Amino acid sequence: MSALDYLETIASYANKFFVVWVVLLAALALYAPAYFTPISPYITPLLGLIMLGMGLTLLPEDFRRIVERPRDVGIGAVTQWLVMPLAAYALTIVLGLPSELALGVVLVGAAPGGTASNVMTYLGKGDVALSVSITTVTTLTAPILMPAWVLALAGQSVDVTFVSLFTSIVQVVFIPVLAGFALRYLLDRYAPRAAEVGLTVFPTISVAAIVAIVAAVVAGNKGVILGAAAAAIAAVVLHNGIGLTAGNLVGRASGMSEDRVRAVTFEVGLQNSGLAVALATAHFGGGLVALAPALFSVWHNVTGPGLASFFSSRGDPTSGERAAPESAD
Repeated sequence: MSALDYLETIASYANKFFVVWVVLLAALALYAPAYFTPISPYITPLLGLIMLGMGLTLLPEDFRRIVERPRDVGIGAVTQWLVMPLAAYALTIVLGLPSELALGVVLVGAAPGGTASNVMTYLGKGDVALSVSITTVTTLTAPILMPAWVLALAGQSVDVTFVSLFTSIVQVVFIPVLAGFALRYLLDRYAPRAAEVGLTVFPTISVAAIVAIVAAVVAGNKGVILGAAAAAIAAVVLHNGIGLTAGNLVGRASGMSEDRVRAVTFEVGLQNSGLAVALATAHFGGGLVALAPALFSVWHNVTGPGLASFFSSRGDPTSGERAAPESAD
């Protein structure tokens, strides 16, 4: 077995048992937080590393595809940008959440799609090309739309400017994604073997980074989590369920094929909760604000694989044009 085969085996196990690692490390962080709190200062760089990995999965044809098939991409992106922020705001009112926890829920709702949706679309035999295109659009528009939603829905309770949020998202998301895309282009052209190795290694790096982020948030907020877990869990479960249901219904109502319906389902329901965690930590002091994003990271990596298995068991509709994506968020 070659070194690349070993790397592929490790990456396969890392992705296959991703939920196990998240839950296990979160539990350990609650039991022994002192071992994980030193990670907290590195949450933002870790997220940048994850987004670099996402950029590595992008190809020039992904951007061409957005132009060639704008209708379904637009439907998915608009649904994601409308349903999740508004659902978050409604849940904070209906559940009567305290202001800091409510802000965390809004941050999750205002986040763009993450690469988890691409992976789950692949596993669920959906249209991966459409999924990647929607994720690309929501990610590249996040510097404008995310701070706009956060300030619109929680402006009275936050002391953060649009410019500061915009700057953070550009630094943590936009620049790493474009850097990853450029690196992939150069490697494919001049060092294809290195590109193959990179795409094999990065899934494991991404999994490790996400697990580290969740563990750091849990460790730094042990008391808050134990005291407010019930309300936060209810908000996260309902939020994720609303997103998945809305994505599925909108896809069907707009006449999409089954594989595209599956892609939109995951795109709307699965958020880039890692970005929400990073912003909660960088701009809002972490604490209760970071709780909902951290829990969402765990929960959507439970419902996502479950729904993907259900879709897969129903048959294999005409799938997308691309192979499996390489990393999850």
